[in-house]
Amino acid sequence: MARGRRRRSRFDGPRDKRSDHVKVDGVINQVFAGGQFEVELETGGAVRAQLCGRMRKFRIRVLLGDRVTVALSPYDLTHGMIVFRAK
Repeated sequence: MARGRRRRSRFDGPRDKRSDHVKVDGVINQVFAGGQFEVELETGGAVRAQLCGRMRKFRIRVLLGDRVTVALSPYDLTHGMIVFRAK
């Protein structure tokens, strides 16, 4: 009995769903209420960012002075999403 191949769905694509986001490194400069952070970027600017869902799910803590990676939307470069905390 021959096994059928898995049909490729039109939703199959790259694993990184946010491939259009711009990722930059920075340092947590200030902590606000409600899970908001001000991140000073390596490029010299500052953005307001919040934790991504996966970091909230696994309760990864981010403190003042931590080095983080922020994903910025190409449409609004003043808001970001913290996707990684450096060790």
